[in-house]
Amino acid sequence: MTHISNEQIPQQAFDWYDDYAHGDIDRRTFMSRLATLPIAGLTFGAVAGALTPNYVLAEQVSFNDSAIKATYETFESAKGHGTGQGYLVVPTELKAKAPAVLVVHENRGLNPYIKDVARRLAKQGFIAFAPDALFPLGGYPGNDDEGRTMQRGMDRSKIEQDFIAAAEFLKINEATTDKLGVVGFCFGGYISNMLAAVAPELIDAAVPFYGTPAKGELVKNVKAPIMIQFAENDKRVNASWPDYEAALKANKVDFIAHTYPKTQHGFHNDSTSRYNPEMAELAWSRTLSFFKEHLS
Repeated sequence: MTHISNEQIPQQAFDWYDDYAHGDIDRRTFMSRLATLPIAGLTFGAVAGALTPNYVLAEQVSFNDSAIKATYETFESAKGHGTGQGYLVVPTELKAKAPAVLVVHENRGLNPYIKDVARRLAKQGFIAFAPDALFPLGGYPGNDDEGRTMQRGMDRSKIEQDFIAAAEFLKINEATTDKLGVVGFCFGGYISNMLAAVAPELIDAAVPFYGTPAKGELVKNVKAPIMIQFAENDKRVNASWPDYEAALKANKVDFIAHTYPKTQHGFHNDSTSRYNPEMAELAWSRTLSFFKEHLS
């Protein structure tokens, strides 16, 4: 398959994919719109394929890596769906308790990219836990379209309660210290912001990637240091920033925001053409430094 870089794809195609990925248009509409774009040397099918995740590309740390151990663990969620499940990854050479990081997926369940992010954190000495919001329905189904449909049909408030319960589960895990961070992407970025607002007693540092803030007055409850990662070409999420920034400043929250030039929503996800290797690496190195500073 010929590699298609994000420079070859018109911005309009990225915008339409963002609408599709967030449920604003269906797949047929997305594909029909792509067919109208004049894209030199490329078919609209090739462009659609480049925008759609290929998770073979997204493995940076093998699940067989001897430096980590991964298991699936369940947790109680009395206010959510009763029971949740997540992917727990720990360093194998753990000699003492380690700080923990909750990893929150996008709007389609626990896909291979998010599992890999958890493994990357464990390679850096953290205990990482990535819950699957779709567990009550049998878990991530193996493809994003079905996963997106499944998650959209679930009770949003119960999903949020499941992630609060997952944070509690991780915070009191016998292998973890009393320090807990959260990182999330897209929907997971929203959950990261939400957890910092509704569970300030649990969250010691938060790094939302291109996620919207907690709703309404909840933002006033944020206390933990927070690093907000934005894509430059992400009008939907970026429009929420001025009010959020004002609230964080008003409440004297320790925060920093980065906007990465020439990037799209999802630029950290290395399974699609939205991926920007240079900016993704910069954002990730900043994330690790932030967690090491605030969770050590």
